[in-house]
Amino acid sequence: MAKSESAGVMLVTGAGRGIGAATARLAAERGYAVCVNYRANRAAADDVVEGIRAAGGRALAVEGDVAREGDVARLFDAAAELGPMTALVNNAGILERQMRLEEMEAARFERVFATNVIGALLCAREAVRRMSTRHGGRGGAIVNVSSMASRLGAPGEYVDYAATKGALDALTIGLSKEVAEDGIRVNSVRPGVIHTDIHAAGGEPGRVERVKNAVPMKRGGRPEEVASAILWLLSPESSYCTGTFIDVSGGR
Repeated sequence: MAKSESAGVMLVTGAGRGIGAATARLAAERGYAVCVNYRANRAAADDVVEGIRAAGGRALAVEGDVAREGDVARLFDAAAELGPMTALVNNAGILERQMRLEEMEAARFERVFATNVIGALLCAREAVRRMSTRHGGRGGAIVNVSSMASRLGAPGEYVDYAATKGALDALTIGLSKEVAEDGIRVNSVRPGVIHTDIHAAGGEPGRVERVKNAVPMKRGGRPEEVASAILWLLSPESSYCTGTFIDVSGGR
């Protein structure tokens, strides 16, 4: 992989698999040095890093639970080994088994909101502290990985997950306005039904095949298709976009 001028340093949370891994790989192809965050699966994160390095890129894997403030601070300090941060992809997210709201326990809400909302807030805060021209940074961009669930609600399956993604949409809008003068753009992608392991966590590994006929394009999406939208929002080609949402959902 021939590299010309560096595109900067990107941190991708939850980058061991799925959309995060696809984003990390594409970012490296585009010239970024990439910090690959993972919570538990070190082998998967190491595989992503090794692939990037084998192709001539720069990357490192850093363990950290984004729901823990101390872990987030350590994660950003580790990413600084690659150079000044210019991009954050808030991708880490979880969901739990499909069920109706009346069957859910409060402990589940706490787990899902801790990762999907508090984690995104903590990471965005640390990125702003480092990238904002107000704090001596050079500016940069943040992309939050939301979900079409924020608009569709995920009834009968994951209304709690959908609620966290609604919160992430609000964060995108509010933060984009808050830091626009500080040289930071904040945008979001909302993936639809994508072929990733997250469906197995919900108890239905074959969910994409079950629901694909509800998608106008009649198929599930690929993580790489979401990654392409993320990289566009981080690139100079989207320089006048902030507070913008791209739905990567096959028309759903």
